[in-house]
Amino acid sequence: MSEALVELGRGLERLGYRFSTVTPGAQEIVNARAANRPARSLRDVFGWSRPFATGLLPADLFELMQVGGVLERDAVSDLWRSSVRFSTVDGALFAHSAFPTKSEDAVFLGPDSVRFVNAIVRSASRVARVADVGCGSGVGGITLARRGLSASPVILGDINRSALRLARVNAELSGVPAEVVHSDVLAGVEGDIDLVIANPPYLRDDEHRWYRDGAGAYGEAIGARMVREALLRLRDNPRGGTLLLYTGSAIVAGNDVFLASILDDLQRAEAEYTYSEIDPDVFSDELAKPAYADVERIAAVFLEARVAPR
Repeated sequence: MSEALVELGRGLERLGYRFSTVTPGAQEIVNARAANRPARSLRDVFGWSRPFATGLLPADLFELMQVGGVLERDAVSDLWRSSVRFSTVDGALFAHSAFPTKSEDAVFLGPDSVRFVNAIVRSASRVARVADVGCGSGVGGITLARRGLSASPVILGDINRSALRLARVNAELSGVPAEVVHSDVLAGVEGDIDLVIANPPYLRDDEHRWYRDGAGAYGEAIGARMVREALLRLRDNPRGGTLLLYTGSAIVAGNDVFLASILDDLQRAEAEYTYSEIDPDVFSDELAKPAYADVERIAAVFLEARVAPR
């Protein structure tokens, strides 16, 4: 099944397919336009997740969808749907879950993924071993590997087995060697790590989807745990190492909740770090929910922490 998805992606590449996934809110608005149903193009099927009629796709792509287990009947019409999307990031295609991403184990890739990739590409340098923690589609680790920034197979770790399946597909589609491991943060990753990258969930999510629910009071808990465990692993590396983490943080009464939750860990690790806002206001629609009643804004933030060699 995974090989069929790799071949499906390669078929789309040969046809010149490209797509940038927007936020769920934007996708819902665009898809609701009457002129956009049913699908009329590859982008409609594999990007916008619109239902499509038999005969729209080339026969070989339709067959690959069947073999890959991603061809479904639309719940409303008598049309077909793809249960995966393909999006373009840093010039490469990545498979991820179709819209809407409602299931607990959905694998999301969107604007946050692009900001994450842009941030780590600017900061990373070539090292012996890279671990992408909570890798999702694998977009971060695979991008660094494609750029030659990992001297050994990149480690793609996630607790979500659906994410690992797609990360494996995406690594093969991009032609990069990868060590795909089922791991709760770094628990399943063996050996020294020189660079840890992460894009943890950072929202409160009533549906408890793994890609979105960051736990804690405002969604900061999983990200804070990733920082703590990554710093401990980097301290155990005789070479030291670096953590690059992109996430979001609730700002309450002018205070950054995520930063406050990691300061003690940064100090205990004696890490040199920089911390910055990439975007001061993301997911503003979340502020209308009761869990965010005292939150001024949600900021996209980036942490670069360096642990010195022992």
